[in-house]
Amino acid sequence: MLSPSLDTLRLFLHVLAASVWVGGQIALGGIVPVLRRHHPETTKTVARAFSRVAWTSFILVVMTGIWNLIDVDVQDASWSYASTVFMHVALATAAGIAAVAHTVGRSRLALALGGALGLLFSLAALFVGFLFRTGS
Repeated sequence: MLSPSLDTLRLFLHVLAASVWVGGQIALGGIVPVLRRHHPETTKTVARAFSRVAWTSFILVVMTGIWNLIDVDVQDASWSYASTVFMHVALATAAGIAAVAHTVGRSRLALALGGALGLLFSLAALFVGFLFRTGS
């Protein structure tokens, strides 16, 4: 068996938090319409509860992401690696901004657009993140 390291822990926490952030959005996307139809009074309660978990995960994603960047030897970073990092950070930032718009939005448009863009940017950031381990 391979030995775990601090790098392993850092990557595990990053992927775990990203999984909660993205997976939770997908799960809520399936649950909220049913709640609205059958139990509309519980929709906001569920959303607030998820928000606490989701934003905690997002903060952990940001913290472990910074830790990941600190650990990179900039001398050895290629242009393609650096541009992938930039794209990953830009997409994660866009996901956070869209989620904030969804959270503070009052109109149906703000809620829908913030939620949809938040998920889209989150999925894109997740995909680009996998390029670090699988890309060539």
